[in-house]
Amino acid sequence: MWLYLLKRIILAIAIIAVAVTLLFLTIRAVPGDPAAVMLGPRATPEMKALLHQQMGLDKPLIEQIVTFFGGLLHCDLGFDVFSRKPVADIVFEQLPYTIELILVSIFWAVVMAVPLGCYSAMRRNSVIDQVVGVMAVATIAIPSFVMAVFALLIFAVTLRWLPAIGAGSGFWDGLIHLILPSFAIGVGWVGYIARLVRASMLEVLGENHVRMARSFGISEWRIVARYALPLAILPTVTILGVGIAWLLSSAVFIEVVFARPGIGALIVNAVNTRNYPIVMGVVLVTTFLIVSATTLSDVVNAFLDPRTREKL
Repeated sequence: MWLYLLKRIILAIAIIAVAVTLLFLTIRAVPGDPAAVMLGPRATPEMKALLHQQMGLDKPLIEQIVTFFGGLLHCDLGFDVFSRKPVADIVFEQLPYTIELILVSIFWAVVMAVPLGCYSAMRRNSVIDQVVGVMAVATIAIPSFVMAVFALLIFAVTLRWLPAIGAGSGFWDGLIHLILPSFAIGVGWVGYIARLVRASMLEVLGENHVRMARSFGISEWRIVARYALPLAILPTVTILGVGIAWLLSSAVFIEVVFARPGIGALIVNAVNTRNYPIVMGVVLVTTFLIVSATTLSDVVNAFLDPRTREKL
């Protein structure tokens, strides 16, 4: 297990290095002069040249990449060109809002979806099973930002049950402000995870060790909870790890719609103003989160099913 964990960590570091390099080159290839965007139309060539020097854009591209990775070794992401504050401080100031939004969305989606998937497998072709199937297709087909707009119009504008914008102040107020955004992100995962758990559960329930448990007179719910679910949940763990990228991209739209703080709104503003240090800081952090989530899901799968350790 320790050897598998070491291999996954080395692979994760390599993936982060390649991804950050490619994104660094992509950002530099975006048309437009960042100095002209930030300084405005009245900027003189001398002012643009000075800003280029401050941002390191006057150096060769290879030297810019080496300088950037050298700063990463010292946990230095550079400085914001507008406020002159460290990029790390700005990013990590907004990061908790995005993480709490994603975690709450995943939590309530899994809490609802796993029991629905288990019940659908145990009552195959029942009314509940058919309803879950229809709900899965319907919720997956609706984009999160469309769900956010309708939720905002219905529950915040028309019924006025929930707040429309902001992140709230304090623990309980913050939870209330999380209801609509987390609903917009998580509702698509309820049906998807439920169908995934159902399919895996049906496969596991037909295996020999489950039939043996039934022959001993063990109750169906105990068989599902103790013998079937630990194996049937493995694909869901993998999907959740890979789905962090999708959740982060959804959070960008949701934070804009609900005017919430977070790295989604931060990167939108940074791209519009060509603020390269902020963009690279957000990209680096999100890449680290995505790779860490996939690595963690692989490690959990390896812990639950030792056969997967031989695949790396």
